[in-house]
Amino acid sequence: MTPPTPPTPPGSTLAQTARHIGVVLLVAVAAATVFTMWSPSSLLPSDTARAISIALATRVGVDSTPVPPTPTLAPLPIIGIVAGHSGPQGDPGAVCPDGLTEASINLDVANRVKATLEQAGFRVDVLNEFDDRLDGYKALALVSIHSDSCDYINDQATGFKVARALYDQVPEKSDRLVACITDRYKDRTGMNFHAGSITFDMTQYHGFNEIDANTPGAIIELGFLNLDRDMLTNHPDLVAQGVAEGILCYARNEPVP
Repeated sequence: MTPPTPPTPPGSTLAQTARHIGVVLLVAVAAATVFTMWSPSSLLPSDTARAISIALATRVGVDSTPVPPTPTLAPLPIIGIVAGHSGPQGDPGAVCPDGLTEASINLDVANRVKATLEQAGFRVDVLNEFDDRLDGYKALALVSIHSDSCDYINDQATGFKVARALYDQVPEKSDRLVACITDRYKDRTGMNFHAGSITFDMTQYHGFNEIDANTPGAIIELGFLNLDRDMLTNHPDLVAQGVAEGILCYARNEPVP
């Protein structure tokens, strides 16, 4: 009969357990160290890892909204403004005794009209009297700006006038352009239309024969440099605004009486 195994003292059991745990920890640390020294920096081949990185960096989420392409903007309509008598081939036009010239009035108003029309969203060419660009010029409209004589004629020599070409290829368009300028210019300046004084130089204006046949044209005499001098020299902003509003009336197809 085998004698019974004597019971292990409680202190011995705890010591054995501690030794076992210590051994396991040492083995784990050693294995981890060896694994770290042996393992490459990445478990994946370098090309594969690089491809994955690029894909993650450039991925598009399911909720991403594609950016629409930038629309191509249509070119702005062009309006031509002739500053009467300006340019190297021009002349001063009407000249007052104190040296005031028609050409200077016309150019100042033309530049002011240009600024107003550009603010309204149009492209504007300010052209000289005998500008090479007039040959076959295509635009939404062409308006030539002039002023009347500085000589005293009579008390009725005051006011403005507007006309189109006598032999116009697009008379309906040009008539509407003339009507718009006449109406808006009168409203803005308070000046009267000088009826009965539209001259051959206006209806046979050389620029009408040079521009493209489908471009409507008009010529305006802003006023007389004698009796209308105050308006033309001291209120050029109103004068230019009247012309610009007339052109906008035509361009926007606004109603006109």
